[in-house]
Amino acid sequence: MSYDNRLLLDVLDGKSVSRPPIWVMRQAGRILPGYRKIRASVPSFKHLVKRPDLISTVTIEPIEVLGVDAAILFSDILVIPEAMGVDYEIVEKKGPVFDHPIVTPSDIDKVTFGSDVLESLSYVFDSIKLTKEKISGRTPLIGFAGAPWTLFAYMIEGSGSKTFAKARRFLYEHPEASHDLMDKITQSIIAYAQEKVRCGCDVIQLFDSWAGMLTVDQYNEFCIPYIKKILDALEGTPRIFFPKGAWSVMPHFKGLSFEAISIDWKTPIDYVRGHLGADQIIQGNLDPAMLYAPMDKIDHAVANKIKEVGGNHIFNLGHGVYPDTDAHHVKRMIDAVKAYQY
Repeated sequence: MSYDNRLLLDVLDGKSVSRPPIWVMRQAGRILPGYRKIRASVPSFKHLVKRPDLISTVTIEPIEVLGVDAAILFSDILVIPEAMGVDYEIVEKKGPVFDHPIVTPSDIDKVTFGSDVLESLSYVFDSIKLTKEKISGRTPLIGFAGAPWTLFAYMIEGSGSKTFAKARRFLYEHPEASHDLMDKITQSIIAYAQEKVRCGCDVIQLFDSWAGMLTVDQYNEFCIPYIKKILDALEGTPRIFFPKGAWSVMPHFKGLSFEAISIDWKTPIDYVRGHLGADQIIQGNLDPAMLYAPMDKIDHAVANKIKEVGGNHIFNLGHGVYPDTDAHHVKRMIDAVKAYQY
């Protein structure tokens, strides 16, 4: 397909570019007035997520208002657990809450998995098709999914957590059942991500938001094999892997197939390059709190980060933009990146 702006795709394809492409995690969210208006018009976050007409609008808003180089489909990583039969609600000021989380190994036998989840996720695929029509080739569209451990953590814990102690305990007490659930989640993610690509997503980002919660040995046993299956199943589609906080496992990512690795703001660039190679494409790792700084400080931070990464770079934050961030500061960062020339 032809795009007016191919910068992100060119970087992921290993081509030389004049500047880094930029998009921002959570760019389609509370920092933008259009999103706030739409969110206020529906009863809940989940109502919004299941409305393709509204999803397409909030997905495209950052292209038009902020001028980013890519759209990312507005959705939630927890749509997969819900499709597997482990339902959730988003509680204001608390986050996701599961009324019936997985408590015992026998609960895993009841979940739906693999391609059987696709029918109940049709609203996501309809959102992709409608968004692609509305984008009309202006930029690529990124789709995303949560990684197996991150989804596992929510499905066992029953909510967000600072420690995910219940989920980690389950790994120790029920290792075989844990592998069973990880495998079923993995099959579901593969079916979901492949369908997203078929419907029009140009890039897939895999979020392992709670990767930093596990020991190196646990991550190698319960995460790496399943992440590898997902990434291998998406060969031919540009893949971005975001293992937040998993700097200690970085040496073990060398055997995974991804075009870009997204890193948080606490992981040194030299450390990543040292383990994954000088040519590895890096996404991130500007501190989201930097966007609270005065405008001129943002300009300096952008220039310094681009120089530090030194090419093969997708400019982004080290995590999602914070909801109380001034959108003008986000726009200043984006404009500074777009004005930069290698």
